[in-house]
Amino acid sequence: MTPDYFAVNRANWDERAALHAARDGSGYGVQRYIDDRSALSDVVRFDLPRLGDVAGLRTAHLQCHIGTDTLSLARLGARVTGLDFSEEAVRQGRRLVAETGDAVDFVRADVRAAAEALPRGAFELVYTGIGALCWLPHVDEWAAVVAALLAPNGALFIREGHPILWAMDETLDDDLHLRHPYFEHAAPTEWDDEQSYVPTAAALRATKTYEWNHSLGEIVTALIDAGLRIELLVEHDCVPWEALPGQMSLRPDGEWELAERSGVAPLSYTIRARRPGP
Repeated sequence: MTPDYFAVNRANWDERAALHAARDGSGYGVQRYIDDRSALSDVVRFDLPRLGDVAGLRTAHLQCHIGTDTLSLARLGARVTGLDFSEEAVRQGRRLVAETGDAVDFVRADVRAAAEALPRGAFELVYTGIGALCWLPHVDEWAAVVAALLAPNGALFIREGHPILWAMDETLDDDLHLRHPYFEHAAPTEWDDEQSYVPTAAALRATKTYEWNHSLGEIVTALIDAGLRIELLVEHDCVPWEALPGQMSLRPDGEWELAERSGVAPLSYTIRARRPGP
């Protein structure tokens, strides 16, 4: 019997959300956003030169998790609504902004139904952060949702792990090994891991997850086919977490790069695409 991939993934993310939101310094270290009302997430700070001025922009943050990037956009002046399929993530996001005082709304919905859960054509910015697209089986469906949410002249901004990175086997630490699909496949890659990608106070009990990779060409083409115009595509030699344990070094800006083979492969990318308008 084929498992309900999304139900399995949601159970995993419900657990991760609670652990990532811990106030003890583990997880996402959220206490810093409470203590320092000017603090920005490392992910948002990294892309500030490319993100530009977002003050006043009505913004939808898709797959927002517990809201650290979401409140960071709000601190830059955006009017932000965060959307996530995990009820616990939305609960933790609301709890966090209640403590920080940031003006952020949260909506629980599957990103594939975001154009029904949020007003269509109403957003001047749609934002998606690291580690989002790998949970979706069809990148063209996601691109269509983005296009439906954007107002004319509105822009998508996404920074993601590079599909080359997702194709690497992180369990082999002697070199870089391409072992997983680079291109989109109907069948997902199954994982079973009790550890999250950041240190947590407890192990996960809902350990199974299912992921899909999408090539960079598939992502760009899906956005173009959805009617968006690509304005920017930048590949980076770094990611904001230790994606390949034992082979990476931490930079002063909070990003991780390959220690011995820095620059031999892209590890993340940034895309800005715009819905044409008058």
